[in-house]
Formats: sequence, structure tokens, C-alpha cells
Amino acid sequence: MGELKIRTDNCALDFLSVGALVHRLDPGVVPFRKARSVDIHVSGGEYNVAAGLADCFGLQTGIASAMVNYGIGEMVQTRVKEMGVKTFFKHFEHNGVNGPNIATVYSDRGYGARSPVVFYNRANEAAGLLKAGDIEWKNIFDKGVQWFHSGGIFAALSSTTSDVIIEGMQAAKKSGAVISFDLNYRGKLWAPIGGLDKAQEVLRKIVSNVDVLVGNEEDLQTGLGIKGPEVTNKSKFDTTTFFQMIEKVVGEFPNIKMVATTLREVQSANKHQWGAVLWYNGKQFETPKTELTVLDRIGGGDGFATGLFYGLLDGREPEEALKLGWAHGALLTTFPGDTTMAKLPEVEAFVKGGSARVQR
Repeated sequence: MGELKIRTDNCALDFLSVGALVHRLDPGVVPFRKARSVDIHVSGGEYNVAAGLADCFGLQTGIASAMVNYGIGEMVQTRVKEMGVKTFFKHFEHNGVNGPNIATVYSDRGYGARSPVVFYNRANEAAGLLKAGDIEWKNIFDKGVQWFHSGGIFAALSSTTSDVIIEGMQAAKKSGAVISFDLNYRGKLWAPIGGLDKAQEVLRKIVSNVDVLVGNEEDLQTGLGIKGPEVTNKSKFDTTTFFQMIEKVVGEFPNIKMVATTLREVQSANKHQWGAVLWYNGKQFETPKTELTVLDRIGGGDGFATGLFYGLLDGREPEEALKLGWAHGALLTTFPGDTTMAKLPEVEAFVKGGSARVQR
């Protein structure tokens, strides 16, 4: 344990992510079986944080990923550029028939009593082909990076992507960057490459390199195999179990200085109770609980991580950083798509208890 040590010298990048870029097809409130049109969102669990930090919070950020030279790849690159994120790509050529591909995520928004439905086509995904040695980490880190981030979605794409993450984390550690990881455990993604046993083996190896961990009780129990009490049949806002589990986590991974997660109770597709919790160097912090009217829930957790990381990079106290994450994640659920459309003054107003009255 110990305090986070964030570089204060002149770095080319405040923040760098490694992960997959995807395009999400969104028919809105219409289920796919009845859909006639879709919106296209460019996203990725790891990329969304870099995008939010650049677009909303004004930081210098980058994404290391795979890129495919075809029309969808060109669209993705345009959107990434619009968000102000620098790119470090391993390029693949599309064969015109079956790839390699930029993955497709299909996700409607649900409505009321009808929950959102998410499914994937990640066949022959370019990001899953990435292996150690494909990203020139030294060239990136030699110019200075304050914070390095990845997540469990990218780790689950193939048997080689975790090697890319660990290689990046080792380069980040050598350069003095803070290292964070969002567990984001997805059983569907791990199933083809070894299931739960493989997930725990890989995630534990990754987490041994991490300073800041994002993940809820189920992520910690399932993804890391940390034994704990049942996490069902109790309020999501009862944080006793979470903090008890953190003590076990840092006992097994003493390198971890901070663990954070969102708290969410879903009453309907459009009404959520929302909060967040942070453990930092032995101290416990919680946000107030607020009720959200949700337009699009996808990306809310990434929005939380974005605001939290910004607060820490900006030198805010841990409790204020937590509230910035809570506020930005809340606002992100009010926009279509996975990436932010918020601005920093809106986030800070939410932290201070701002209302949704018309701004004139």
C-alpha cells in the first residue's frame, strides 16, 4: 500500500489506454428483431476513458490498439480523432471477405420494464490478434506518460491480448506511470479461451502489476477468485461487504493502492439509483445516492473511471475525485452512445448539487 505517485514533470501524454476499438449498432428503444435503422457509436471499454479525459476534461490522451484498413476502420479513426485522442495503431489489411474486423456490438437501450440487450460479433477481431511486441511501448513512454490503463474486456479477447497488457504495464512501471485496470469481467468473452479458470489466472497475473483497480464485488469474487460473502439479496448500497473484500484483495495484492466501483440499483431501464465508493490507502469514501433518469446506460462505468482518474491527475483530494467520477458517470447515462458529451462545468455543477433546470 501507499500513496499514488503521479508524475509532475512534462509528459507528452497525461493518459494512455490499450484496448479494442469497436463500433456499436444502436436501434434505440426498438429491439433488433424489429429494427429498421441504427445509430453507430464508436467505443471500447478502455478507449472510452481516454476519450472522456480528452473531450470533457481537456487532457492529452492516447489509445494503443489495432486498426483495420477498410471503411469501418476509417470511420472509427475519424471518430477517435474528433474526440481528440492520439492513436498508436498496429494496422491490419481487410481481405474484403471475412476480416480481420473491427468488432461489432449490438445493443438496444430497452425501455421501462424491458431491459437493454447486448450481444457481439467479435469474429476474427483485429484487436484479438494483437500480441506482445506489436506496440512500440518504449517510443511512447520515453516521451512521458502519467497514467496507463487497460481492462478485462481487452484481456478476454484472445490468449495473446493479456501479454500486450502486461508488456504495456511493465513499460509503464519502468517509466513511473500510474497503472490502472478495470476488471470488467464478462463471462461470455472468457468462455471461448478457457472460461472462469483462465480468466482468474490471467486477471490475477495482470492485477499484480496494478496501482488502481476498478471493479465491484462480483468482479473481485469472480474475476480474481477472492472469497467473500454472497453479493446477492442485499442492497447494492450496503458497502460493508465491499470494504471487507478490499482488505482481502490488498492482502493478496499489496501493490494495490486504490479500489473503486460504482453502485447501481436498476429499478427499470430508465430509472437507476446511482452511487460510488472508493478505498484509498486504507481510507473509505462514499458518494451520496442519487436517482438517474437513464437514456443510455452503456458506458456509465467507464464515465465513472474517467472522472475519478481526472480528479487524481488534477491533484484533487480522493473524496472530490470520487465525486467527479460519480457525477461524470451519471451524466454519461443521459447521452446516447458510450463516450462523453459532457463538459467539465456540468460535471462540477452536478458534484455541487446542480439541478436540471433550463440554463438561460
